Amino acid sequence: MLSTGIMGSPLKSLVHDDDRYQRSFRLFLERSSEHQCMRDFIHSKLPDILSSIGDGKSHLNVIGVGSGAGEIDLEMLNELHKKHPGVTVDNEVVEPSSQQLHNYKVLVSQKPELNYIKFTWNKMTASEFEESWKLSETTKKADFIHMIQMLYYVKDPGATISFFQSLLDKNGKLLIILVSGESGWGKLWRKYRHELCNTEISQCVTTGDIKSLLDSKGVSYHSFDLPSQMDITECFTQGDEKGELLLDFLTEVLDFNKTASPELKDGVLELLRHPDCSMESEGRVIFNNNLGVIVINEPN
Repeated sequence: MLSTGIMGSPLKSLVHDDDRYQRSFRLFLERSSEHQCMRDFIHSKLPDILSSIGDGKSHLNVIGVGSGAGEIDLEMLNELHKKHPGVTVDNEVVEPSSQQLHNYKVLVSQKPELNYIKFTWNKMTASEFEESWKLSETTKKADFIHMIQMLYYVKDPGATISFFQSLLDKNGKLLIILVSGESGWGKLWRKYRHELCNTEISQCVTTGDIKSLLDSKGVSYHSFDLPSQMDITECFTQGDEKGELLLDFLTEVLDFNKTASPELKDGVLELLRHPDCSMESEGRVIFNNNLGVIVINEPN
């Protein structure tokens, strides 16, 4: 099923073109403080969260769901190592993009000091991993599971969270990072969810949605806000190649500028510039890219 522009012409999802998706994602990371705000959280708040996991065991099991190229994973594993220095780690990496998995493997090969970690590479989606885990009938449990910026790409975020929470061992932690409901993304999706979100492929889901879901199930959690921003000035220059890449990333539509109806394009650009989504500073348009973190414990 394709989502459609206002004129009814089908809009293709950006994820159909992995090369363009990866290029737009790299540009997004250059233009935003996304990874920096995650790193700040990893170095300041995550150590306390990780201190209680493992229950004194000499071996820890970690699962990274949607690990990408691994930079953020390795920073978290480093903090884990500092908190539990003598411990060996089994790290399951779940990532559907072969390019990203390759980049992750290259990164690991350059770090011999990671010899206390055994990496298992799973080139698959979260739901494929869930299926293969259930088929294997393993009784293995995980001490730390992280799902960073990936719950947009599962059919049923609530069911996915429940499955991974069920894998947690005693004192285990499940860490979720998504865009905040109060971010520009949240505002964009609330207004244009039906035009932009191809629900076959991705969900317009924010930490606000996940908190409501957990509250309704009576699941307790801790949450943190991560202030972040992104320079989207180039989106407003007609024909700017980088602006078009950023617009594709913001809308998750392949060639948004060329394929969206004029009404949809004008509406999206107007909203992106609106104070609800962005602020203007020294001639630049700075989009609110705030993230939220949710930490869930093992099921009671």
